[in-house]
Amino acid sequence: MSPPHPPNRRREIPWWLLAIALLGILTFWQIVADEGMRTIFNALLAGIVTTLWVTGVAFILASLLGLIVAMARTSRFRVAREVATFYVEIVRGVPLLVVLFYVAFVGAPAMVDGANWLLAPFIEQGWLPKVTVRNFDFTWRAIVALTVCYSAFLAEIFRAGIESVDRGQHEAAWALGLSRWHTFRFITFPQAFRTILPPYGNDFVSMIKDSALVSALGVQDITQLGKVYSSSTFKFFETYNIVAFLYLTMTISLSLLVRLAERRLKRQDHDR
Repeated sequence: MSPPHPPNRRREIPWWLLAIALLGILTFWQIVADEGMRTIFNALLAGIVTTLWVTGVAFILASLLGLIVAMARTSRFRVAREVATFYVEIVRGVPLLVVLFYVAFVGAPAMVDGANWLLAPFIEQGWLPKVTVRNFDFTWRAIVALTVCYSAFLAEIFRAGIESVDRGQHEAAWALGLSRWHTFRFITFPQAFRTILPPYGNDFVSMIKDSALVSALGVQDITQLGKVYSSSTFKFFETYNIVAFLYLTMTISLSLLVRLAERRLKRQDHDR
């Protein structure tokens, strides 16, 4: 009996990925070859840094806050569960743009007033200056808004991952003398991570796209710079083509990295 034929790797490459790669190469070549497109690309370069900065910081903070909320959602204390559930349901039910405006124009002044109230003894002594709303940069207001919104969605992802681990493993760890923290760190989280990774990575990709909404606050991201440049030159077609190209480059690259990481985890599980 002849051995099975090895899989044809060329057939495994998805056509949609080849089509996107070809489109990306053509767009990149057009940017390199055309001086006008190069000018637009150079005008948007600073926006790439801002977009990645806002997304990266907000996602890290949202992950930390989401993990805390998820642990509260799975807590044995009812008060913690109810408060965490209230937070998740309220935040998930409000559009991101509304949260963005609320944090920027309602939450920021309230936080400034709260900071001045807490630091009043130091301000009166002249040790600290009084905080004003202008000190609260719009970039950081956007980061806070993205953090609040995505922490609720990430909390549900973390909760689903935590609850996917069999309860008996928790009880066995406690019977061996492990604390709840050590049980979570060494038993629950490593197993939950395999369940969490795909939606967790997808949420990071979604945040990159949703970060375009921060342009509504005048934050100088890719979308805002594209809006300013196109309105001054009337080159809307060329400008927004490059804006779309930049977002697609970031999101598709990250999506492929998430898929690669997911496949490696599956291979590790299979080898075991």
